[in-house]
Amino acid sequence: MTKALCHQSVAAVSLVLKVPDMNNRTKDSHWVTCYVGLGSNLANELGSPVNHLQQALNSMKKNDDILEVRVSSFYASAPMGPQDQPDFVNAVAGFETTMTPFELLSFCQQLETEAKRARLRRWGERSLDVDILLYGDLQLTEPQLTIPHAGLRERNFVLIPLRELAPDLFISETSIDDYPHSHDWTGLRLLSPAD
Repeated sequence: MTKALCHQSVAAVSLVLKVPDMNNRTKDSHWVTCYVGLGSNLANELGSPVNHLQQALNSMKKNDDILEVRVSSFYASAPMGPQDQPDFVNAVAGFETTMTPFELLSFCQQLETEAKRARLRRWGERSLDVDILLYGDLQLTEPQLTIPHAGLRERNFVLIPLRELAPDLFISETSIDDYPHSHDWTGLRLLSPAD
């Protein structure tokens, strides 16, 4: 190979490296499939519970570390905690991310802060709750974060929208279809089908 031809080949390689194919980003090993649960039952000056979920989803779609956001239908669910509060609006979002689990946790908490969430009482009313449900196949138990989410298997308001979004999903080597709460509509009703 001549020196001139070799120089052209190096230049071509450099050009390719400078212009990555944005359509192939999900094929990189550092992109991880995640699912988060969203819930709201408190309106404030920023909007209704539905508005809070939509604003959080819009922020996810604008984040450079998140790709291919998919969203379930919106569901109304009876509150888990104190019953003297409005029903919740719930949904599940799935996406690819380059964030680490704790970076994703910080992002979820940032979304809650932006919705002006106030923690008034345990399992009480809130303008926005965003929980990491699954982060790839990761199993993690830390004081600040448990993955899969600790209550995932017992919460129909999470499992039903999650099954809608990913019917072939396995959670800890068990098909989502095999979890009884993924078929239990008690206290749950469909608000709006996914687009």
